[in-house]
Amino acid sequence: MGQNILFICGSLNQTTMMHQIARHLPEHHCYFTPYYADGLLGLIARKGWLNNSVLGGRHRRDTETYLAKEQLPVDEGGRAHRYDLVVTSTDLIIQKNIRGRRMVLVQEGITEPEGLVYSLVRALKLPRFLANTAATGLSDAYTRFCVASPGYRDLFIRKGVKPEKIVVTGIPNFDHVESFRQNDFPYHDFVLAATSSRRETLHLDNRIQYIQKARRIAGDRQLIFKLHPNENIARARREIRTYAPEALIYSDGDIRPMIANCAALVAQYSSVIYFALALGKEVHTDADLSVLRRLMPIQNGGASARQIAEVCRKVMVGTPDQKASVVNRLPRQIRQKAPDSA
Repeated sequence: MGQNILFICGSLNQTTMMHQIARHLPEHHCYFTPYYADGLLGLIARKGWLNNSVLGGRHRRDTETYLAKEQLPVDEGGRAHRYDLVVTSTDLIIQKNIRGRRMVLVQEGITEPEGLVYSLVRALKLPRFLANTAATGLSDAYTRFCVASPGYRDLFIRKGVKPEKIVVTGIPNFDHVESFRQNDFPYHDFVLAATSSRRETLHLDNRIQYIQKARRIAGDRQLIFKLHPNENIARARREIRTYAPEALIYSDGDIRPMIANCAALVAQYSSVIYFALALGKEVHTDADLSVLRRLMPIQNGGASARQIAEVCRKVMVGTPDQKASVVNRLPRQIRQKAPDSA
């Protein structure tokens, strides 16, 4: 008899990742929810003040549209059922109703650098979401953490994630880039500039300087801007029209075929860099490319979702090594009385 699994979605990237994993678990009852939060954060989100995050705005609309189009069973906030497993692509927030549940965390993409805010979050035990994806994996609330590559495994261990919890599976949407070489995007051999939503998340972003940089790199080549789905589209279009009037602008559509057809990618700090590197594209970014190449998601022909689903099965069954892991986290006096984990 199948068990209940809750897949917590977020951005469209996170949502499609969750769906791909669920497809490999047909024997279980899989439910999906847009991203949600409790308490004050949930209240603020409901008032629309966090529409630049996965808690609202375009991210939520895109997720709701996708779930409806795919006719997936939705359980808003995971309130309708008792779940045997929770699968999520972020642990920056651990919602109250999933605490203590068996959980599989799936890396969603690139993680941000460990800047000042990250250091303050670690030192002062501030809410993890303040450090954004730099704090991924730090909750220790999950049973297993599926990561993109051996390089990321090393990175998360350095941050303090328990090695026994990490499984290198690769991650959906980034594990079979060659499949995008055949596409119907009409342009080829252009320079693609991928913008960010840093301003919308209260980070510094000199957009005019970035546009001018992209224009210099393009030279005589066609310049195309792909706008981040969560930024102020009207403002971004106005800036590009002013400082690069010859450029084409796309606010919608899948960026992956665009990257497959471009000659060069200009980006700030985004997961799309991994896609371009895996395709052997010329990449211009302020990030250290040698580091990103070491972290780059493994290419396994699209097998990541299936491998993550197998991790989910093992977590639900509760294999001996998982039982031993739980026992080892108990206080010593209780651990001594615990039954043999084998």
